[in-house]
Amino acid sequence: MNVITEERNSMDLIEKIGHSVVHHGKFNNRIFLLKYDPGDRANITRQLNELAKAKGYTKIIAKIPAAAQPVFLQDGFTQEAFIPSFYNGHDDVFFMSKFLSDERRTSPNEALSTLTGLLNEAPNNNGTTLNDRFELGVARPEHAAEMAKIFGQVFATYPFPVTNPEYLKETMLDGSVIYFGVWDQGKLIGVSSAEVDAENKNAEMTDFAVLPDYRGHKLAYFLLEMMEEKLKEQQYKTLYTIARLNSPGMNKTFINHGYRFSGLLKNNTNISGQIESMNVYYKTIE
Repeated sequence: MNVITEERNSMDLIEKIGHSVVHHGKFNNRIFLLKYDPGDRANITRQLNELAKAKGYTKIIAKIPAAAQPVFLQDGFTQEAFIPSFYNGHDDVFFMSKFLSDERRTSPNEALSTLTGLLNEAPNNNGTTLNDRFELGVARPEHAAEMAKIFGQVFATYPFPVTNPEYLKETMLDGSVIYFGVWDQGKLIGVSSAEVDAENKNAEMTDFAVLPDYRGHKLAYFLLEMMEEKLKEQQYKTLYTIARLNSPGMNKTFINHGYRFSGLLKNNTNISGQIESMNVYYKTIE
C-alpha cells in the first residue's frame, strides 16, 4: 500500500490498495473504497478486512459498480444505497457496507422519522426567488482564503480539509472540484462545490456552507440551481449528493430540486464534531 496524496485531515489518508483507492483513518473510524479497480476483484475484500482489523475501524464502505457487487455480498457486505446510470449515464453504482461494531450498525430512529416526513411532502418551489442584493458565480483561487473561513465557521469538523486554502486551490487547479459562491455586495457569504468525474460524467453536489447571519434566504437552493446549470452545459449526466440525515433543510433543498432518495449510509461520516448518518440522493439530467 502506497500513499498517493496528502493527508486529508490530521488522521485520515487517501491510499492505494492494489490499483483501487481508499480513504481511511481514525477521524471517520472507517475505510471508504472510493475507486474500485476490476483488477483487484480477487483480493479486494480480504485486503479491506485486514486493514480494518489492523486499525480497529468500525465500518467499511465501498462505492462499486454492479459487476463487483457479488464479490462484496459474498463477503458479508450489505447494500446501503445506489445511484443508477452513474457511469456515463449507463452503469449503476452501489454503496456496500460492512459494520464491525454493534454501535456503528444502530439506526438513528428519531432522525429517520424526520426524513420520512420530508420524503412524504411534495416538492415546493413556489415563491422562491433570489434577492437582488445577492450575486452567484464560480469561485476562483483568489477566493480560497475567504472560502476556508466560511467552512471553518460553519463546520466544527469536516471529512476533508476545506478549511485549508491551499487544499481548495489545489483541487480547483487540478480540475477535480468546481467551487461556487454567493456574494453580498462583494462579500463572500456562502459556498458549495461539485466534485466532478469528467470521465464518467457524474458529479457530487457537496460542501454547502452559508454564514449563519444569512440563513433563511434559501441561498443553498440557488447555489444548487446554478451548479446544475453549469454541469448541464458541460454535458454531465448524473448528479448526486450525500446529505446529512440531521440536516432537514439541506435534505429539503435537494428534494425540492427533484433529487430522488436512494439510501441511508448509517453512522458514516465525521462532520460537525460527531459521526453522522448520511442520505444519498441522485438526479439524472439530459
